[in-house]
Amino acid sequence: MTKSGKARLACSSSTHKTALSRALTLATSLGLAAGFTSVAHALDVDAGDYTALPEGTNLGLLYYQHAERNALYANGHKAPIDAGLDSDVGILRGVHFMNLGDYIIDPQFLLPFGNVRAKDDLKGLGSDSGTGDLILASTLWLVNDPAKRRYFGITPFLFAPTGSYDNDQAINLGENRWKFTLQAGYITGLTDKLTLDLVGDVTFFGDNDDYGPDSVTRKQSELYQGQAFLRYNFTQSFDIRAGISRTWGGENEVDGIDLNDEPDTSKYNIGASYFITPTTQVLATYGQDLSVENGFEEDNRINLRLLQVF
Repeated sequence: MTKSGKARLACSSSTHKTALSRALTLATSLGLAAGFTSVAHALDVDAGDYTALPEGTNLGLLYYQHAERNALYANGHKAPIDAGLDSDVGILRGVHFMNLGDYIIDPQFLLPFGNVRAKDDLKGLGSDSGTGDLILASTLWLVNDPAKRRYFGITPFLFAPTGSYDNDQAINLGENRWKFTLQAGYITGLTDKLTLDLVGDVTFFGDNDDYGPDSVTRKQSELYQGQAFLRYNFTQSFDIRAGISRTWGGENEVDGIDLNDEPDTSKYNIGASYFITPTTQVLATYGQDLSVENGFEEDNRINLRLLQVF
């Protein structure tokens, strides 16, 4: 090889290494702040979650969620690396329906657990296994009209910093901060078999004062989400559903520096649910991100849910 050829090869190799270094820095700062420490950016629901059930009803639910992320975006541009992040997460959930005066409420808890792991060019960032942050919630139904399949409820969610967290790790299931989400959901029957679900929420974030190896402070602005679903019931026991979702806001500030990393993510999901007995329901959905402004793009997400009525 000629000297000029070697020079060009060295230059090309140097350019690639520089691009890779910049992308890894992006993944560690932007990606970590916007998603590594959290099982999900926003509070996703399943179609039908805002259905009020009679007083005294108890639900036990077990979720399994598998997600694959193979691209990292900044300002709408894909980072020039193989940016992989996979997760397998379960959620244990208990719900109790009761009266509060003339209204139905449903005190509940959700406990996430599982594994999140980086791969490909980000493999060096490691993984984490354990429990996520405990979630406490209760919906208050202001409209409860089963005859018309019409419901409207408001739900406060409180996320407690109980999950596994190590500031020296790039990936954590816990977030080491308090969070509060206020969500509202509306359900209405459009025809005898077709139902519309509309859900919106805003999440407020406490500070993480032990963020990263230098234990700096991470702040985050309010994060908003809107979700819409259509369900078609072939029978009382079996339905198919499709949904769309969009999140916006949620910019991070780390050690006083604004990251300009609002996720601005759109996604869809399709699925079905079936009561295999009058008190046991199975649900499965599949989804993908449609667009991502900042953070990881989900290529595949599979959600499974087992619901038992007591």
